[in-house]
Amino acid sequence: MQTLRLRVMRPADIPAVAALNAGASPAVNTLSEDELTALHGMCDVALVATNRERAIIAFLLSLGMGQAYESENYRWFETRGVRHQYIDRIVVAPSAKGTGVGRALYESVFERARERGATEITTEVQLDPPNPGSVAFHEHLGFQRVAEQHTRGGTVHVALLARTVY
Repeated sequence: MQTLRLRVMRPADIPAVAALNAGASPAVNTLSEDELTALHGMCDVALVATNRERAIIAFLLSLGMGQAYESENYRWFETRGVRHQYIDRIVVAPSAKGTGVGRALYESVFERARERGATEITTEVQLDPPNPGSVAFHEHLGFQRVAEQHTRGGTVHVALLARTVY
């Protein structure tokens, strides 16, 4: 059994987060350390999970409404006119899958959404290239598909998901 610890992401974590993010490609798009630093600055929920050795084994980045984030998926939810808390990405290292760390990270976002008065938590999962584990994870947590779109010049097909805040 792993010993897991959740904590707020620090700027010093960016190199390890970038490496974990790159290792999850193509399920998530890769971001440079500078891009991750900029995204981190827009997030009101930025968490990492560490193991017993204090190595980062998972992270999550989530934004509230009204940010200057240029993600096609975030912009889609912004134009929808619903008060939402957007989960941009979650990455869990293979060694931590099945430990409940993903759900624990999401519970922090659900709590933040309640605090902010959001009515939905929003996110997307890739359909092509396929990410069936993420689809199953989100379905299990009660997310429903509200739309689909092609992004990154038509190279990626995503399902746009929402879950009511309760």
